[in-house]
Amino acid sequence: MDKQHTFHRSDLVRIAIDAMKERGLEPEFPPRALQQLQTIGAAGQDDDPRIRDLTALPWCSIDNDDSLDLDQLTACGPLSNGAVKIFVAVADVDALVKKNSAIDQHAHTNTTSVYTSARVFAMLPERLSTDLTSLNPGQERLAIVTEMVVDAEGAVTHSTVHRARVRNHAKLAYDAVAAWIEGEGDLPEAARAVPGMDEQLRTQDAVAQRMRARRRAAGSLDLETFQPRAVFDGDRVVDIRQQAQNRARQLIEEFMIATNTCTAQFLAQHGGSALRRVVRSPERWLRIVEVASKYGEALPKEPDSRALEGFLARQRKADPLRFPDLSLVIIKLMGSGEYVVEHARGEPIGHFGLAVRDYTHSTAPNRRYPDLVSLRMVKALLSGERPPYGLAELATLAEHCTHQEDAAQKVERSVRKSEAALFMQGLIGQQFDAIVTGRTESATWVRIFTPPAEGLLVSGDFNLDVGAKIRVKLVSTNVERGFIDFEQAH
Repeated sequence: MDKQHTFHRSDLVRIAIDAMKERGLEPEFPPRALQQLQTIGAAGQDDDPRIRDLTALPWCSIDNDDSLDLDQLTACGPLSNGAVKIFVAVADVDALVKKNSAIDQHAHTNTTSVYTSARVFAMLPERLSTDLTSLNPGQERLAIVTEMVVDAEGAVTHSTVHRARVRNHAKLAYDAVAAWIEGEGDLPEAARAVPGMDEQLRTQDAVAQRMRARRRAAGSLDLETFQPRAVFDGDRVVDIRQQAQNRARQLIEEFMIATNTCTAQFLAQHGGSALRRVVRSPERWLRIVEVASKYGEALPKEPDSRALEGFLARQRKADPLRFPDLSLVIIKLMGSGEYVVEHARGEPIGHFGLAVRDYTHSTAPNRRYPDLVSLRMVKALLSGERPPYGLAELATLAEHCTHQEDAAQKVERSVRKSEAALFMQGLIGQQFDAIVTGRTESATWVRIFTPPAEGLLVSGDFNLDVGAKIRVKLVSTNVERGFIDFEQAH
């Protein structure tokens, strides 16, 4: 235990800063970027007559309770034969953040925002990402709008991409919207204030569920990761909570996946190369087959996402308690996603986990640099200009973005461990129900349920099988290193 120090939020910020520097990420904006920021006084403007006025559409944003960097809005309208037109607006961040500017160079260095509960290390300065380039309620903003016709079976049958002016009519949060959709809460006040917004949300939810069912049938993997986050009251960590999947999150997830696919197809159809996000067919597929066989399931000898999803769905239903641990095993064996350059006439690698062939990142340009690259490529095509990035530059970007995003995820993971260790400090000596999540020759790992936290078993029976339920006692924590140690209780 860290006996010499009582840890606070500021300690977690320091731990995060050190972790970022160690992995080649810049925690603070350089002076040149801050100087450029002083010259930006208003949201982006553009008098191009091709930009459509879609401010009257009933746009809304749905994001986390505390999200201020709003990248996308959604709206919908009914068509004939059960089809629905889905509109997705993505903030035109490029209107203010030009390629190779000082702010852009910092964004290029980190390539992503780094999210920790103690502090968000935004890719763009807050005055941009939470204000002037954010799709904030009541504000007119420039955007790239993707219009998709989704048929009664959940298939996108047609899509168009264009520039537009938009206005967010209701800033909504996932949990409140999901509670209302599922009949467990009232329609949020911001939605009640907009006539017809209840019908908008019902229709969008229904369309998203059809799209989700279609993707699942095609082999999209429904995995559940263990990523508890600290909850703060001022400077104190007061809880650790695992983020629950819900219908509102699924709504946004489906529309963003569809938009990313349509953007990739738009670039390809117009002869443009693009940064694509891919998850290759797993090289360690036979190890996945081995894992499934331990559960009495036989998977094909060749990679088959549909068969894998069937196995995962059955396991989620049969043993929800242990499903996050199985998910983690499968994620590790599948390998991580990466950015690659794909040419218009090339054969797409695809995204094995999402069961889609054409996929780019395009819907979060305030938070991810590849999305800003995609946005610039789309804008150049729409205006008939030369692509802002050549093939060699895109190839360098793909490698750099993959590396930096991996680094950011490692920082977030290590800080989550420190957050958990800080909260658990006050619970030393207490006992918990736990499950064995991992075992090597030298270590046994356990996960407790309430609060959700993972740690090392330092004393007890080290021959326990993964998945075994045991009772443990918390014996020590190390906030700096993110260590939590348990001993088996008798």
